[in-house]
Amino acid sequence: MAAAFTDIQTAGWVARAPIAWRPYLLLARLDRPIGIWLLFLPGVWGILLARAPAGTSVRLLLLFAVGSIVMRAAGCVVNDLWDRDLDRRVTRTAGRPLASGAMSARQALVFLAGLLLCGLLVLVQLRPLCWALGVGSLVLVGLYPLAKRVTWWPQLVMGFTFGFGAPMGYAAATGRINGSWLAIYAAAIFWDLGFDTIYGFQDIEDDALIGVKSTSRRFAHMPRRFLAASYAAALVCLVWAGWSSGAGAAFWPLLLLPAGLMAWQVARLESASPAACLRLFKLNRETGLLLVPALLAARW
Repeated sequence: MAAAFTDIQTAGWVARAPIAWRPYLLLARLDRPIGIWLLFLPGVWGILLARAPAGTSVRLLLLFAVGSIVMRAAGCVVNDLWDRDLDRRVTRTAGRPLASGAMSARQALVFLAGLLLCGLLVLVQLRPLCWALGVGSLVLVGLYPLAKRVTWWPQLVMGFTFGFGAPMGYAAATGRINGSWLAIYAAAIFWDLGFDTIYGFQDIEDDALIGVKSTSRRFAHMPRRFLAASYAAALVCLVWAGWSSGAGAAFWPLLLLPAGLMAWQVARLESASPAACLRLFKLNRETGLLLVPALLAARW
């Protein structure tokens, strides 16, 4: 039942960490690396779409991997600082360190400052264009937690935020903004809109009780159609990205691999089952990875 469901992982390697570290590990969601993957993969798409020299691409991929770990953690801290009162009222999130009282807001702010410093060290190693884009991304990170209070579309705001790695990766590799930059960003936004709506179905009952808005609630009467529309829009934008960047012939058949996994998610969606929704949500790591061969093949 939804009322007994939580995705916080307090066992495993987190349980073996020093006691003083555990609230920080849980606050950063390091017990659940799926969020790091979903932040990192759009950056991978942008970097590979640019078709930069191999050495440049590898260097950027390493920087974006570190940046994804750090900025995903920073985003979680910001989110939990805004939402700690709401989180106490939702079963899935009541065990989060700030909501449960395992750590104070002051400790979280100090931790956030350290994470942002690490993120800055990564950012300054990118092109100057990325510095301006990085400042813009921080605005999105700060505003995203507020979206659920004022709009039925917080998942779309999340798409702009989590999908920002795609245009950052493309700009880091090319130093410019063009149609391909916009196309890959749009693809990431619609992909995120779809999988975060799946994620939101886990909290739909609690969200209704406390008045939190979401696309999961807004489209609860037509979950498969909304998910299909989101993923279809993402695929259209990926086609646009391939076409505008001059992708080679090998790109197009390989694009069917992530398309097939998106279609499978639509077919298998059980919006009333939190555990099933979490499994589908996590499957988007594989969905995002399946785009990588297509982007690599786009060189030819």
